[in-house]
Amino acid sequence: MMIDPITHVTRALAKARLDTSDYDLNPDIVLPAGRKLRPAGVLVAIAEVRTGPVVYLTKRSSALKHHPGQIAFPGGKQDEGDDDVTAAALREAWEEIGLEPDNVEVLGSLPSHETVTSFTVTPVVARIRAGFDPIAEPGEVEEVFTVPLSHLLHTDNFHVQSRRWRGRQRRYYTVPFGPYYIWGATARILRSLADAARAS
Repeated sequence: MMIDPITHVTRALAKARLDTSDYDLNPDIVLPAGRKLRPAGVLVAIAEVRTGPVVYLTKRSSALKHHPGQIAFPGGKQDEGDDDVTAAALREAWEEIGLEPDNVEVLGSLPSHETVTSFTVTPVVARIRAGFDPIAEPGEVEEVFTVPLSHLLHTDNFHVQSRRWRGRQRRYYTVPFGPYYIWGATARILRSLADAARAS
């Protein structure tokens, strides 16, 4: 009997897992003790469409100062007005892609992820309840697109690549899809989901 993909994801979220970081594949990097990390939340938004479940991602504007043109989840840092990182993720998704919080059912969270930009990011996994037409936030989001959940749950679709960063070679995950080069923190978070789904 086939398991519904959303049920599969829900079961995966219940598995005990360790936090992740941008440094996972670089054990030689020693992180300073007492470093201060800012809380942030991103939304792993899943919609059920005719061809099967998909995950919404964004391509950041090439005009941005930080991470221009990169693929990312909707989300951002927790502001003073946010109750928690889940509230931050929902607010940012509303601002960045026009996803109303009332149209979202939160399924759970993945382990937190530490980034090289000194954030501790909580990936909030959610189901979009009803039909949704994304609206990209002008100036910040260049494009909103979807990737089949099935593609993101297969660990064989992930690869490890490297590039020079701050004078040393840094390894990181990628999970390419069509013209989209998904890498870094976004790919690492998706790999965490894929690993949990495989173990569930």
